[in-house]
Amino acid sequence: MNKKQVRVWCDGCYDMVHFGHANSLRQAKALGDYLIVGIHTDEEITKHKGPPVFTQEERYKMVRGIKWVDEVVEGAPYITTLETLDKYQCDFCVHGDDITTTADGVDTYHLVKGAGRYKEVQRTAGVSTTDVVGRMLLMTRQHFRRGAQEYEVGREPSSALGLDATARSPWTKCSQFLPTTQKIIQFSEGKEPKVYFLPLTPPRPASLLRLKPGDKIVYVAGAFDLFHVGHLDFLQQAAAQGDFLIVGLHTDPVVNRYKGSNYPIMNLHERVLSVLACKYVSEVVIGAPYTVTEELMKHFHVDLVCHGQTPIMADEDGSDPYSVPKKLEAFLSLDSHNPMTTEKIVDRIIRHKLEFEERNRKKEAKELKVLEALSKVKIIGNS
Repeated sequence: MNKKQVRVWCDGCYDMVHFGHANSLRQAKALGDYLIVGIHTDEEITKHKGPPVFTQEERYKMVRGIKWVDEVVEGAPYITTLETLDKYQCDFCVHGDDITTTADGVDTYHLVKGAGRYKEVQRTAGVSTTDVVGRMLLMTRQHFRRGAQEYEVGREPSSALGLDATARSPWTKCSQFLPTTQKIIQFSEGKEPKVYFLPLTPPRPASLLRLKPGDKIVYVAGAFDLFHVGHLDFLQQAAAQGDFLIVGLHTDPVVNRYKGSNYPIMNLHERVLSVLACKYVSEVVIGAPYTVTEELMKHFHVDLVCHGQTPIMADEDGSDPYSVPKKLEAFLSLDSHNPMTTEKIVDRIIRHKLEFEERNRKKEAKELKVLEALSKVKIIGNS
């Protein structure tokens, strides 16, 4: 007798898609067999929360690129209804343990909660879209730590961050991501090629022992900061060049050297999780060297090294970081035909600074009202 497939529904804005969104979807998929994600339109988000950073088409594409997502529903209603769950034959809805309300302060999940078709997963501590937007408004060299530290020690927060660093709501205040090996392991699961143990000399790293005979290994490297649709399209193209895609991620100081200003926005550990969540990625090298050496290519048995259309800065000694794969005729320049860059995202935020600060203020006010109401309910329940 065949076991009934458990279908799970998630919905949301999924703006500035980050590893927190991916982790929520990973947990949701673990509760069932098939995960459907509904995504709200720009119009709905603007009405209830304020203007999104990414367009709806960009957000649809980003969520489709997350490896735990089986299906995306475009233009999902802002309030989750039983009719929506039934239409897509979903057994229940899953959401994080943070608060989501309409412009009028109504819980967007009250209908499915009332029907007992709602399950909650733990929100990823240390990151939120509000927090990431705040980092771009702040843009200091310590932007992914400074807000949280100021909040913790009671110093006067940086005004450029708006309310993020001083927020009283646990979901709006600026926070700090604490990486763990367990989280990396969790994000690494779910996309493994079929296992084949091959007699190799020299031996391949354990992750590469799962390759089929004759499989082609592709290597790319970069910052992959604020993981976006440009990165996604590039990785899709790179993955199409072979059978196993390895992504090398540069350390924060290395990224700062070649990108300048106060980059990266996301620290190395955060960037690792964002890339691991991408369905086109097979393996990640944490803290990869800037220059692709012959030793690196031999160690990972790399057949082809790819790079996008962004300019390539010379290494500190003035050498071409891709000279080795070029000499071996194992280098390919790819054009994803997507002009999006991390810098363009930051520019969007800076140009609309006042709008996003106002959005954060409104979000904080709504959350505090809900927290106050929940506190009153608990007091009455305990009396």
